[in-house]
Amino acid sequence: MIEIAVRKALIGSNGPMKLNVSLEIAEKSFVTLAGESGSGKTTLLRILAGLEKAEGTITVSGKKWLAGPRSLPTQKREIGFVFQDYALFDNMTILNNLLFVNKEKALADHLLDLTQLSEMKNRYPGTLSGGQKQRVALCRALMNRPKILLMDEPLSALDPAMRSKLQHDILKLHREFGTTTLMISHDPSEIYHLADRVILLDHGEIQNDGAPKEVLLHVKGSQKFSLTGELLEIIQADVIHIAIIAIGQQIVEVVLDEAESRLFKAGDTIEVSTKAFAPTISKAKDKVQR
Repeated sequence: MIEIAVRKALIGSNGPMKLNVSLEIAEKSFVTLAGESGSGKTTLLRILAGLEKAEGTITVSGKKWLAGPRSLPTQKREIGFVFQDYALFDNMTILNNLLFVNKEKALADHLLDLTQLSEMKNRYPGTLSGGQKQRVALCRALMNRPKILLMDEPLSALDPAMRSKLQHDILKLHREFGTTTLMISHDPSEIYHLADRVILLDHGEIQNDGAPKEVLLHVKGSQKFSLTGELLEIIQADVIHIAIIAIGQQIVEVVLDEAESRLFKAGDTIEVSTKAFAPTISKAKDKVQR
């Protein structure tokens, strides 16, 4: 069991705030941290890794990692950390990047085989694609068989096809190595496929905590779905108006009548929802990004 009760003063997206988080995480579970930028997600991961100071306590399998002024050094915390920018050594081959962490070559070869990188083990990071680099970073994070694997939006810079491939690799490695995995993500599809628990942070506090379907699926009344997007422009076409809306990585069109078109302007954050087959839109109020 991982028990976390930490506090830290921060400057968030809306000014000063205090990270104040208390939770328990079951061993070998896959937990995703979600929420707006500046809500404290990355800071919480860095506190868990020992890279930032905080007040409170962290207990992992009965061992104190943080207790008041006493903090276990990062190198003794049995963690693996996967960053957004890969953080590979460009002057080392892929294999040597892994062996730099742990000289156990059999483990390195096994990890490279699991992620289909064996044929590239003698190449250098500069010759790899972004997806290949992230797979190397994931393998390296597992070279010490960590109790906890921490990932800060590891797939955010990749195209959808590569994200899907790496989601499979991440889940396979998580299960084989029996790690407790905490990953920051803003992608609902990614969260739904990988996590068995989602913790939603807002201004440094836990706003929601539960299974992905419970946290991510939000509908009102008889609505079938509701999605948040940005209104790019409204185009008039004869007697109708067409709203051009960016939702995630997609651009969609919604037909409006003249009265509806006067309610919105380019740049508005809106909700696209439907009760049956006719979508309707409304301005989003205090909507948390998920």
